[in-house]
Amino acid sequence: MTSPAYTDPAGMPDDERMTDAEFRVIREYLGFTPEWLADHLKVSARTVRHWEAGKYAIPDGVRLEIEDLEARTAAFVAGIVTKLLDIPEPGVLTYRTDTEYHTAHPDVPFPASWHRAVVARIAQDVPGLAIAYPEAT
Repeated sequence: MTSPAYTDPAGMPDDERMTDAEFRVIREYLGFTPEWLADHLKVSARTVRHWEAGKYAIPDGVRLEIEDLEARTAAFVAGIVTKLLDIPEPGVLTYRTDTEYHTAHPDVPFPASWHRAVVARIAQDVPGLAIAYPEAT
């Protein structure tokens, strides 16, 4: 069941809806699992799967939230790229698990899979970027 926060505005034209394909491609590009996104949107994972399968129309409020997540991610990537381009031997750490990621960055609500997707995007713009996992403690 869709959260009331994600209802469509009156008269929402079908040609302005996010398609099931767009929804899945963007979710995967951002590195979100269906379960993480469902939790974030306060819907069931089944609802997310139904949106991706085209069984349910994707509410406009969900499209707006996805666009916000996409914009926040792009801003984060751009900020890190800007910082790394000034470093002679740039490198970043990424994380194997959500626990490892949230231990290092407790203020970030996103999963480790999001961080790995972000690092992949950063690597496209930062020549010679070294990517590693933190050393085990």
